[in-house]
Amino acid sequence: MIDRDKLSKQFPPRTRALELWRITEPWLEEAQNDATRIAIQDQERAGLDIVTDGEIRRESYSNHFATALDGIDLDNPGQAKDRSGETVYVPRIVGPIRRRHPVGIEDVRFLRANTDRAIKMTVPGPFTMAQQAQNDHYASEREAALDYAAAVNEEIMDLFAAGADYVQLDEPYMQARPEKANEYGIEALNRALEGVAGKTCVHICFGYAALIHERPAGYSFLPQLCHAHCNQVSIETAQSNLDCTVLESLPGKQILLGVLDLSTEQVESAETIKSRVRKALEHVDPEQILLASDCGMKYLSRQAAFGKMASMVQAARELREEYAGS
Repeated sequence: MIDRDKLSKQFPPRTRALELWRITEPWLEEAQNDATRIAIQDQERAGLDIVTDGEIRRESYSNHFATALDGIDLDNPGQAKDRSGETVYVPRIVGPIRRRHPVGIEDVRFLRANTDRAIKMTVPGPFTMAQQAQNDHYASEREAALDYAAAVNEEIMDLFAAGADYVQLDEPYMQARPEKANEYGIEALNRALEGVAGKTCVHICFGYAALIHERPAGYSFLPQLCHAHCNQVSIETAQSNLDCTVLESLPGKQILLGVLDLSTEQVESAETIKSRVRKALEHVDPEQILLASDCGMKYLSRQAAFGKMASMVQAARELREEYAGS
């Protein structure tokens, strides 16, 4: 579906990137539907309890939503520094950010119609979108982030109404730019979650391992998420060999524990994954933990992605049996 050679030579697009698709209209939507069914089936075959649509219709985790909003000049994009320090094209804000229409509602309906398992949809977080934009309208980045948050809030409400069991907000730039995140990140995040009754998660990570190879020893922004009005926090531990002591700073949150190393095609054994989980279990109770991938698997081969998911499921099954009486 996507030209992986082109994708591997650039950072995930922030503006539209139609050139990445190997299939063009009028066949693209049908092909995306077929590929989404395959992605769902692969997750079910691997044994996942909670499945997604694989984000098949997106060129990146953020641009699908960020370029569908009012207030953006799509024809004349801006520029900004990516988290790697590289200058990239980004949405240019020229007016008030508003959600024009639901963006992912048909995607969640399609997912709901094609699986009987619990389903999860993702949206880019307001802080991250504000960082991935050139602001030519608002007096401050904070104001832009809060309007992004209002748009995300409307989207989350519609996703739950359409059948989502979980909605995740992807906020990698909270880790990349902790100083600004400390200023207004939690405020924007909680505006996006205002009035939401469904189960919500915030994902924060160190970036795609295929593109950003050096991993810090720990998070620069994570304990602050104890003040976020979400049910779950999604982190990575495998690639960074994270010191899981930091999880003690998130009481009351379920932890989506990233236990799959996405910097390598090597499929971890269940024993390797269990050893990563046990590091977290020294600091949080078993019922607080859900196993997950460190981040998105888009740069892996399908074979490696499936193998890693299957190993993770096996590890979860064995750990449940092990801790059933504890």
